[in-house]
Amino acid sequence: MELFERFETQLKADPKTIVFTEGPDARILSAASRLLAGGVLKVILLGNADAVNKAAAEGGFDITGAEIIDPASYEGLDEMVAKMVELRKGKMTEEQCRAAMAKGNYFGTMLVKMGKADCLLGGATYSTADTVRPALQLIKCKPGVKSVSSCFILVRGEEKLAMGDCAINIDPAEDDIVEITLQTAQTASVFGIDPRVALLSYSTKGSGKGDSVDKMRNATARVQAEHPELKVDGELQFDAAVAPEVGQLKAPGSTVAGYANTFIFPDINAGNIGYKIAQRLGGFEAYGPILQGLNAPINDLSRGCNAEEVYKMALITAALI
Repeated sequence: MELFERFETQLKADPKTIVFTEGPDARILSAASRLLAGGVLKVILLGNADAVNKAAAEGGFDITGAEIIDPASYEGLDEMVAKMVELRKGKMTEEQCRAAMAKGNYFGTMLVKMGKADCLLGGATYSTADTVRPALQLIKCKPGVKSVSSCFILVRGEEKLAMGDCAINIDPAEDDIVEITLQTAQTASVFGIDPRVALLSYSTKGSGKGDSVDKMRNATARVQAEHPELKVDGELQFDAAVAPEVGQLKAPGSTVAGYANTFIFPDINAGNIGYKIAQRLGGFEAYGPILQGLNAPINDLSRGCNAEEVYKMALITAALI
């Protein structure tokens, strides 16, 4: 079964509630109408009800069954503001929290925090930072996780790859690389990938020197020691990670070298460039960034996204619950 058909079937059995922070956006409305028509997800659209309904009518989108919530007139706003003040622990005043709650990104995140929605998808008009910041402040990290990271899933026919971190951590430290490795392997599994994880570098098994090489090598050793059930190797150059004739020459006996399908980059420069090369020159469809490590699924859209991408990211977000 095709990946997204599998997600649809899985979600229909127990539809979750997703909140879209940008309700009047035509791309959001198109995706919402498909989700509702298929009985895949329950939908909350944020925005002025008249504006949302007008935009839906103009676009020919049937959003019957969606709940439209206007943050400006929400009856439970005082309760949500009080909860946000409590969560911010003196870092924001009541006045500041109330002002933040007027924005869809903060309001939607609080709906998830208070259990009124299961997950959130935003960023059609917000920046990545504007989606991630409320999540970090209000949803926070899972127990035992210190930082949020991201992963892209790349699909070409039946082939699926995972790549992290390509969008969040600029220059992750060794501890961060360990977390990124574990989180990306877990995300890969959700997508039906049996992760064979390569921690990438310009060096393979000591062929090069430098702080970045040491970081990836040390992180590999820690993951291997703490999680022997995972197939992980590094540090590996990309050709050693994906080409069997190179991988088995440079890392003989490795269960990963030459056969990797999950890639961990040393920094955001390499990660962002790497996934876009795969997308633009390799013909892969790229889905993400998928945020990892949060207590609830919160995901970010590209501001250049189309309705099909919104629909698929909604499925991905709900599938991570």
